[in-house]
Amino acid sequence: MANLKEVRLRIASVKSTQQITSAMKMVAASKLRKAQNAIIKLRPYASKLTEMLQNLTASLGNDNNSPYAQQREPKNVLIITFASNRGLCGAFNANVIKATNYLIGDTYAAANKAGTLRLMTFGRKVTEYYSKRANVYASFDHIYDNLTFEQVAPIAEDLMKAFASKEFDRIVIVYNQFKNAAVQRLINEQFLPIQPQEQDTSNQTKKILFAN
Repeated sequence: MANLKEVRLRIASVKSTQQITSAMKMVAASKLRKAQNAIIKLRPYASKLTEMLQNLTASLGNDNNSPYAQQREPKNVLIITFASNRGLCGAFNANVIKATNYLIGDTYAAANKAGTLRLMTFGRKVTEYYSKRANVYASFDHIYDNLTFEQVAPIAEDLMKAFASKEFDRIVIVYNQFKNAAVQRLINEQFLPIQPQEQDTSNQTKKILFAN
C-alpha cells in the first residue's frame, strides 16, 4: 500500500499534467477558432462567385461557347475526394469514402465499368484506401502542409485544361463542409461543367448527402 509521501507525489504529478493539458486545450481552441473564422468568412465569397458563374452561363443560353460549360455525356469522369491525413476523427474520413464509393458504384457505374472513371485524392486516408481499389489519377496529400492559393491554383488550372481538352466529361468533388466543431455536412458538388442556375432545379450541382 502506498505511503503518504507517494500519494502526495502522485497528486502533484496529476496536477502538473492537468496544467499542461489545460494549456494544450487553450492553444487548440485558439487554432480552431482562427480556422473556423477563416472558413466562415470565405464561404459567402465562394458561394457568390459560383452563383455569378451559373447566372452568366444561363444568360448566354445557346450562344455560350465556353469550354467549361459544355454538357457532355459523362463517359470520362474524375471524382475529387477530400479527407484528412490522420485518423481518430470519427466518421469524417469514413463518410467521404462511403459517398465516393456510392458515386463509383451507382451514379457513374458505367464509366467505372468501362475503366474511364478516375480519382484525385487529397488526404492520406483516402489515398491509402483507393491506391489498390481504384484508378487514382493524382494524389496531393502534402497540400495540407501549406494550404495556400498559390499551391491550389495550379491544380485547379490543370483540371480546367483537362476538361476543356475533353480528357474528362465531368468533374465532381466530395468533401466535408464545416458546420461546427461537432458537425460536418458531406457534400457532392459538380465542379465542371458549370451548371446554369436555371437548370439546377434538382440541386444537382451541390448535394448535401448527410451530416456526421
